[in-house]
Amino acid sequence: MMPIERDQGQARLLAVLTCVLLASTACALAGKPPAEEVDPEPSASLEASAMPEAVEAPEAPDDWWLWTNGTQLRGANIWQRIVVPELDGPEFLGSDYLGPPVTQADFDALAALGANVVDLSHPGLFTERPPYVLDEQVQANLDRLIDMAAQADLFVVITFRTGPGRSDFTFYRDGAGDWFDPELLVESVWTDAAAQDAWVDMWTYTAERYRDSPVVVGYDLMCEPNGEGIFLDVYSPEAFFPEHAGSLLDWNQFYPRIVDGIRQVDSETPILVSAQGWGAVRWLPALEPVDDPRTVYMVHQYEPQDTYTHQGAEGQNTYPGEFDVNYDGAADRFDRAWLEGLLSPVTAFQETHGLPVSVNEFGLERWVPDAAEFMDDQMALFEVLGMNHMLWAWDPAWEPWTSSSNGFNYLFGPDPENTAPVDNDLLAVITGYWSRNTVRPSTFGGPGG
Repeated sequence: MMPIERDQGQARLLAVLTCVLLASTACALAGKPPAEEVDPEPSASLEASAMPEAVEAPEAPDDWWLWTNGTQLRGANIWQRIVVPELDGPEFLGSDYLGPPVTQADFDALAALGANVVDLSHPGLFTERPPYVLDEQVQANLDRLIDMAAQADLFVVITFRTGPGRSDFTFYRDGAGDWFDPELLVESVWTDAAAQDAWVDMWTYTAERYRDSPVVVGYDLMCEPNGEGIFLDVYSPEAFFPEHAGSLLDWNQFYPRIVDGIRQVDSETPILVSAQGWGAVRWLPALEPVDDPRTVYMVHQYEPQDTYTHQGAEGQNTYPGEFDVNYDGAADRFDRAWLEGLLSPVTAFQETHGLPVSVNEFGLERWVPDAAEFMDDQMALFEVLGMNHMLWAWDPAWEPWTSSSNGFNYLFGPDPENTAPVDNDLLAVITGYWSRNTVRPSTFGGPGG
């Protein structure tokens, strides 16, 4: 670990993480595709669509129903990583093995606002470095989170951010050698067949452990597969597949083996798969569906990242608005029609394959101009498309964390200086959609059901 001076190093860490860590789990500041490649065309079919009516749950509940009958799951992500004391200090992420600390009150507060699902964006159960073995402290933490979610009457999606050959620092990789020791950056899962085999073993073990949980309704195999970006500096399917299809960098050859491993021990729990390219919508058409009848296909949606959703507290770009969205030197109309075009690959995927698509990460910094209107249009389109959606992110009430890394803490309102809950339009939009939830574990065969 590089030496970090207590006063300067910790302050620098807080500043960097404020801008990078919660900017999105991809923070694809590290692997973000060039903006000029995002040039969606409006979709008349979405524009003409009305909000679908709610669908009642069947008398005999089944987790697959939750993913295939319109929008049924609406909630948020909770993020944790393994604490690095030399980097994080004694307070920022807490003193436990993982942080920031999450309590029952955090889950209860999320449920009280109307959410019915939490995506646990969590380290995988196996170690990042060989020999790839069970990390019992990570397992105990995941057990604890699932138990708390059940107590709060929330469904659970398990998303593994890390595992054999992959550390959480892949999401902030441009900071290697700057604010964290390059030794913390582990990305060999994309070059080492043994690491990929161990990832399969990790998920087989995980599925066997949680297959009977009454609240776990999805296994998300890997948060934002990103091998092509970090090793090839390639950001489009057209540039990647002609030369690299079938290689270790190709998620299409990797993830089906994980599905097979899970299905050896668990034939029921829905499996969730994002495309490579950090899960971006434009990579969805290149994701080859697997021959499994209970797999959901996922996207993450933060576009347009630099020019709008992550433009920072001083940003002036509005929604709707006129500005150069894609860096081509010309002003673009940025509005609902733009969003419809952005999401058109979802419509095409659904129509081509007849398979469900959901979004398990999306959001924007709370101070972005017109954030509430943007969020309203985006969430409305998710519902038109029948997509379950999980917001980034739900922060625990851990003051050392929330006092500095709070760009996606929607409780705090649009004032960047405010770090206390306040009524605000953006939160009202979010909870308005969450209020449409009609099913919970207690009414869907879970605890007490």
